Amino acid sequence: MTDTRKPYNGGRRGLVLAFDVGTTFSGVSYAILEPGEVPKIHGVTRFPGQEHVAGNSKIPTIMYYDLEGHMRAAGAEADTPSIHDLAEDEGWMKAELFKLRLRPKTMKLNMNGMRLPPLPHGRSAVDIFGDFLGYLFRCTRAFIIDTHANGKPLWNAVESHLQLVLSHPNGWEGAQQTKMRRAAVRGGLIPDTDEGRSRIRFVTEGEASLHACVLNGLANEMLQNPSGHGFIVADAGGGTLDISSYVVRDTSPLVMEEVAPPDCVFAGSVFVSRRAREFLEDKLRDSKYGKPDSLDHITRRFDETTKRLFRDRKELQYIQFGSPLDKDLSVGIRHGQLKLTGNEVAALFEPSIEAAVHSIRRQIETAKGAVKSVWLVGGFAASTWLFTQLQERLASDGLVVSRPDSQTSKAVADGAIGFYCDHHVSARMSKHMYGVEFLREFDERNSDHLSRRDRMCELPSGPKLLADAFDCILRRSAKVKESTVFTRKYCTEVTSLSTLSVFEVEIWCYRGIDNSVPQWIKRGSEDFSTLCVVQADLSPLASSAQPKQGRGGRTYWTIVFSVEIHFGLTEFKARIKWVDNVSFLFAAQTAACV
Repeated sequence: MTDTRKPYNGGRRGLVLAFDVGTTFSGVSYAILEPGEVPKIHGVTRFPGQEHVAGNSKIPTIMYYDLEGHMRAAGAEADTPSIHDLAEDEGWMKAELFKLRLRPKTMKLNMNGMRLPPLPHGRSAVDIFGDFLGYLFRCTRAFIIDTHANGKPLWNAVESHLQLVLSHPNGWEGAQQTKMRRAAVRGGLIPDTDEGRSRIRFVTEGEASLHACVLNGLANEMLQNPSGHGFIVADAGGGTLDISSYVVRDTSPLVMEEVAPPDCVFAGSVFVSRRAREFLEDKLRDSKYGKPDSLDHITRRFDETTKRLFRDRKELQYIQFGSPLDKDLSVGIRHGQLKLTGNEVAALFEPSIEAAVHSIRRQIETAKGAVKSVWLVGGFAASTWLFTQLQERLASDGLVVSRPDSQTSKAVADGAIGFYCDHHVSARMSKHMYGVEFLREFDERNSDHLSRRDRMCELPSGPKLLADAFDCILRRSAKVKESTVFTRKYCTEVTSLSTLSVFEVEIWCYRGIDNSVPQWIKRGSEDFSTLCVVQADLSPLASSAQPKQGRGGRTYWTIVFSVEIHFGLTEFKARIKWVDNVSFLFAAQTAACV
């Protein structure tokens, strides 16, 4: 669908790289930006350790660290027998599933009794993420230089202004984006400067997958006859299932809008594997094959074969893991293979399938009938069992579930480039409520106010006010276009102008299920959290602020300002705006996410 893409209108040659660091597998795509030409998407299809596999665009998201905490092997190289032997001899630690450690605290992770692997000595999750990004970046640089006829001059010409797109699950927010930026600095992708950090853009995996669907033709029928019907993009990956709902608003140019806040659940293929590991541990407990090393090997073979091929709960299933001499009839092992019933394997998939169906139905309800079809993409979409079960269970909802014939495991990386170049989504839906704390005037006749007397304060001008009141600036499920700005005006009173130099406002996020705006911020509650802190230097106002006399003869100054929220893109931004001598000034956009 390159006919939907416009020529690059930049004034100089550029290069945009998209990194899809998945829970279990990762990939990179890129586009060379030539002024006046339509960008073409390329994939990095050659990584160290995979030279023998033509066109392989994904590598395992794993690394090995030595006892001092230095990275020694990564990706496909780290998954070779020679590295396994060396790691065992040298005592190296394997780093895997580290992406899950970056998740928001509000996203609960059920590991079915198993814990995430420990981190290497002296390394945080951001450090590990940064090391892996750095590895992907070096592989990408080598691939571009070696693959393109003018590779070296090309890289030298664009290296100082590379544009980067990092994809992340739908449920990740500003705090996770901040961590990913820090990881990109650690990995050497960008310098630790404002200019360097500005070269990174973020896109949700759901929206990246939408652009991939457009690229590979899955959306052709919808684009030819949009008729106002919406569709769901279900990106089933290793860790998360990212659900996003859209409608086509225009086809020339292609414009789409979100019609429901995107969802994200931990229901990816890795959790099927985790359940399999737990099941096998219980089944083989009294067998000589129940030792940890044997269980790890059998689980790995389940991942590579049985899990991928399973399609019928009525048929017996086998995990081929050993030689013809491996035998233990008491647990169903004969000729080096473990026999399982179809129902046993289906049970390992069931929680993930139930979570997917529940999330999709929630999207249908929120979209109010606009959704008519589901596009299943991502690495887990290759599972025939997942695909057929979604088809069967969602048929009663009038949904048609389809998946592309082509491989979609690298859909997110390609789609992230499509997001950068094409920008098809013009409006998104806010997932939560966003606002600030303000002071509410105390009413002694209100019992709720009386119960909060310990939070009462008095302004210099006299009024008695209660802290912790919540003022909503952006409500949940609001349609937000990229140009839309949500703003509210506030005022504060200060008794010292010196405080203006370090003025800051907290942006609060309310995640509760109640759609009514809460009256008060409940500190310590999971429903409320500080999304970011906007800092501004308001000291220029000191020269024009007029002093006033308050109660008891105290001098104070009234400061008027506005808080603006920009939520039209996939990255949340907030800023403070004020007026000084009839000129608008803006605070530095330091959304210091926490």
